[in-house]
Parts: sequence; C-alpha cells; structure tokens
Amino acid sequence: MNKHLLKTSIENSARFLFSRSSGPGGQNVNKVNTKVHIFVPIEAVLGLTKPEIQQLRIKLKKNINSDNEFFTYVQEERSQEKNRAIAIRTLEEKIIQNAYIKPKRKRTKPSKKAKERRLQNKKRHSNLKKLRQEKL
Repeated sequence: MNKHLLKTSIENSARFLFSRSSGPGGQNVNKVNTKVHIFVPIEAVLGLTKPEIQQLRIKLKKNINSDNEFFTYVQEERSQEKNRAIAIRTLEEKIIQNAYIKPKRKRTKPSKKAKERRLQNKKRHSNLKKLRQEKL
C-alpha cells in the first residue's frame, strides 16, 4: 500500500456535498452549510492492491454506496474548511486501517525443549494424582 499515492488520489477524486450540521454553533448553524459529505469512487483510489480493495469492500460495505463510492460525513467543527480536511483524513484513515491484510501464521513444530517441558509437567501432575489416591 502506497500511503502517499492513496492520499493524493483521495484528494484529487473526492466529491463534496455540504449541508447544515446539527449541534453547537448558535445562529451560525441555521445559516451556514458546514456539514461535509465526502464521496470517493473506489476505482479512483490508487495505491491499493486488488486483495486490499476486496478486503475494503467487505469491511467497509456500510461506507460504500450504490454508485460504488466510499463515503462518510463530518460535522465536528464550525467551519466548512476544517470539516473538509477532517473528512479527507477520516476517509484516508478508514481505508488504511481496513485494507491491512493480516499475514497467515506459519505453522511450526514445538521445539525439543518444549516437548520435554510438557512431558515433565504431565509426569509431575500424574504423580500428584497418584499420591492423592487411596491405597487398597
């Protein structure tokens, strides 16, 4: 994954919609469209491999609309520009976080020392149980 290429592709292909946000802001809330909706087409996101894109489609299916775009919205700040920057950063972080494919664990055999330790513990436990038994 190329994070720099990912960031520039999101910034270049993002489509924004603005609407009135809820929450604090006084009269400003009633007059200014500060809530930012960001839409980025999946095909426009560069820097990801095919398996990473498939993983994103599974993990972020709630953030993909019918037009095959990643989307999210932000209404944290009172200014449109701050919300716009936060929206880009948020979408980028979601993509980076969910595109990571965990490598499969390589199976290994237990070492000779580990086998010996396990057998010693079994022997010790069995001896303990023998001591507790009634002798007839």
